[in-house]
Amino acid sequence: MPPALDIARSTDLYQGHEDKPQGSFIQRLPAEVWHRLLQTGLRGRTFERDDVLPMGPQSPYVYIIWEGVVRQDRYPLGRGDNIPSITRFRGAGQLVGEAALLTQAAAVATRCLTRTVAIPCAARYFAALIERRLPQARHALLCSLEDRNRSDEAVYAMAIRPPLERVSRLLAHLADTAGIPDPDTAQHIVITGPGQKDIAAALQLAVSTTENALRTLRHHGVLEARYRQFVVRDVDGLRHFVGT
Repeated sequence: MPPALDIARSTDLYQGHEDKPQGSFIQRLPAEVWHRLLQTGLRGRTFERDDVLPMGPQSPYVYIIWEGVVRQDRYPLGRGDNIPSITRFRGAGQLVGEAALLTQAAAVATRCLTRTVAIPCAARYFAALIERRLPQARHALLCSLEDRNRSDEAVYAMAIRPPLERVSRLLAHLADTAGIPDPDTAQHIVITGPGQKDIAAALQLAVSTTENALRTLRHHGVLEARYRQFVVRDVDGLRHFVGT
């Protein structure tokens, strides 16, 4: 079962949904639909770093990420040594666990990379809710999933491109979808959560190759590495390495 209600934050969910990343599920919802969704009894829960969101047959839930970053791992070829996985990062505004809307047996290993506020909902209830009572939410979800698929293709499915470009592309994507202004200077963007090994796993690169790419970005002054954080000091400079 999900953790206890985070009562202190429940009223916060009614504000700021339009500030979520462009194309995300929450951002696509009209304010009145988002409020109606919350009025069905949905509330935020707080998960700590490294907590795993309960999913699967024993916990058939979907989660709306309000703030924070999670890492999702799929194992299409099974689990074991040297068997590749598919790793993706999801941030604020996204709905995760959507496969449970089709079958409650579906689950994707979803681990919090930061302290995360998520809104859990029983998959069966959520499916009925958006199908019968809130069709606008269903439309927003379908559009957000299509946006996410296209973004995934552009960010994660570029194996033929040079590692520096791929790492830069992912960091630029994270800056847009999970970054927050640096409190010390609003010109810098702080990405909290994914580390070097997470990025290597997501791009299916060797850790040493990823480190070389990050070292190049640091050398050019566009990136700063802190404890469990990356600080993008020059967003335009970072995009220059992406080629856009």
